[in-house]
Amino acid sequence: MLNFFKKNAALIWAKKHVQKAEDFKKNAEKNQDDLLISLVNTAQKTLFGREHDFENIHSVKEFQDRVPVADYEDLKPYIERVKKGQSNILWTETPEYFAKTSGTTSGSKYIPISKEGMPFQIAGAQSALFHYISKKNNADFVNGKMIFLQGSPELEEVFGIKTGRLSGIVAHHIPNYLQKNRLPSWETNIMEDWESKVDKIIEETERENMTLISGIPPWLIMYFEKLSEKHGKKIKQLFPNLQLIVTGGVNYEPYRDKMEELLGGTVDIVQTFPASEGFFAFQDDYTKEGLLLLTNHGIFYEFIPLEEYGKPGARRLTLKEIELHKDYALILTTNSGLWAYSIGDVVRFISKDPYRVLVSGRTKHFTSAFGEHVIAFEIEEAMKATLEKYPAQITEFHLAPQVNPSEGLPYHEWLIEFEKEPEHLEAFREELDQQLRARNTYYDDLISGNILQKLHITRLKKNAFHEYAKSQGKLGGQNKTPRLANDRKIANLLEIYKL
Repeated sequence: MLNFFKKNAALIWAKKHVQKAEDFKKNAEKNQDDLLISLVNTAQKTLFGREHDFENIHSVKEFQDRVPVADYEDLKPYIERVKKGQSNILWTETPEYFAKTSGTTSGSKYIPISKEGMPFQIAGAQSALFHYISKKNNADFVNGKMIFLQGSPELEEVFGIKTGRLSGIVAHHIPNYLQKNRLPSWETNIMEDWESKVDKIIEETERENMTLISGIPPWLIMYFEKLSEKHGKKIKQLFPNLQLIVTGGVNYEPYRDKMEELLGGTVDIVQTFPASEGFFAFQDDYTKEGLLLLTNHGIFYEFIPLEEYGKPGARRLTLKEIELHKDYALILTTNSGLWAYSIGDVVRFISKDPYRVLVSGRTKHFTSAFGEHVIAFEIEEAMKATLEKYPAQITEFHLAPQVNPSEGLPYHEWLIEFEKEPEHLEAFREELDQQLRARNTYYDDLISGNILQKLHITRLKKNAFHEYAKSQGKLGGQNKTPRLANDRKIANLLEIYKL
């Protein structure tokens, strides 16, 4: 009886939620303009607001004139004051949490999450599930066991502000009605060593009625591989009632074939776009690509054309100004006190009614040693098209420039860990090169002009990327190896695993 009630209650809540969501889809542009002015007005008396004349900002244009685009280094002096317990700095109060992320030039980053911002993090995930329940008319999974592959929920305190990985923070906000269904145990979840943690998760889940599993694709694959190796079965054989996988963090498409092979049966996939800075989008239409942009969740968005990003006078576009099928650096202003903040993600709009995006790369993850500016979306799409023509199974790959080869012209080196190699590797290489040329005219010109030779493929041993991540202390949680780089730092470390 309780299971019947939970299922039907979920269906009713989901239908009502999706009905209400139609409003923000239709009024996205106006909602965004109104939101920005509301955020500015709220923060007028903060230190940041006073320094940037928030009192005299009444339009998007005035905001853009007074508030420059910032990265973490630009906001770090303010955040350091917040870390010492000072209030009214970036937002009206001290944050409820700091989401701690690993940075490069900045070391660890402390991303503020206000008491106004935290509910939207939870609401984004809930909305993704409610849309799924409503569109599929299916809430059976609420009665089974659910697992979230995530960072430790143990939080430290920085001057009284609870601090930890975002996934660990979110673990404290799982609704009560789902807590009894949730795995793994607290003791397992707080384990720091990722391999030991996955082994323990397997022990706790292998005989359970798993119906929902969530995590980023590389770590879902690691969990599924270990399960399959232990039992000699596909995941759907082990978990026949598994209905839903919720994933995010990286583009799912390059992992789809591997996931389908491991699953061995049909499981619905819902893709999401969360980050420490906010929950931005989720998949609401399972018949096509693209994630619904959440324009009423406390975040004002701006978009800089990728080719202009980092240059003086770069245009900052709003929703009403964007074009379809172009790449934009994503800029955020949030109700947690981030102002015109460059998050580092690159998005591409594929729909305006409603606004749907693809995550096409990172502003710092590209290959342009020769002026080609190849981005993640291009190489992932090139790989996907090549695999359709020359079937193979890819565990992971990384692209880096080889500027000074021992002989011949420079080239792009693709370091690939194959689960199953293509039947004709040379034909695969030729096709991959052609597919990238078709997607990036600058790369095509470099090949045609004999500036570059065609790409090279370096085959890596099994578990190469796993061992690389482990060697760098980046195994597990939300860590993922960049798909491409503009130097050979990662490539040189991966080369020790080549066949």
